[in-house]
Amino acid sequence: MAATEKNAAARSAHKQGEFLMLTRHRVKQTDALERRLAAEAERLREQAKSLPPGGARDELLRKARQAETGSQMSEWLRSPGLQPPQ
Repeated sequence: MAATEKNAAARSAHKQGEFLMLTRHRVKQTDALERRLAAEAERLREQAKSLPPGGARDELLRKARQAETGSQMSEWLRSPGLQPPQ
């Protein structure tokens, strides 16, 4: 039985009060989260450059800022100077 069929069967069984395990496909990331977020921010900014001013462009720039902020926060959280609360 394919994974998608198993998941569909599990969802159907769950609705009937039974519980089955869903198969979860995991992907091993090769780049750090900070790098992936920074690359996504750059990609979004490049995409926004090709759009005329307006809502769609503003939305892409907002998402780029969010990705960049996430990258910076992740770097900060991983920094050796950050101490856990005691």
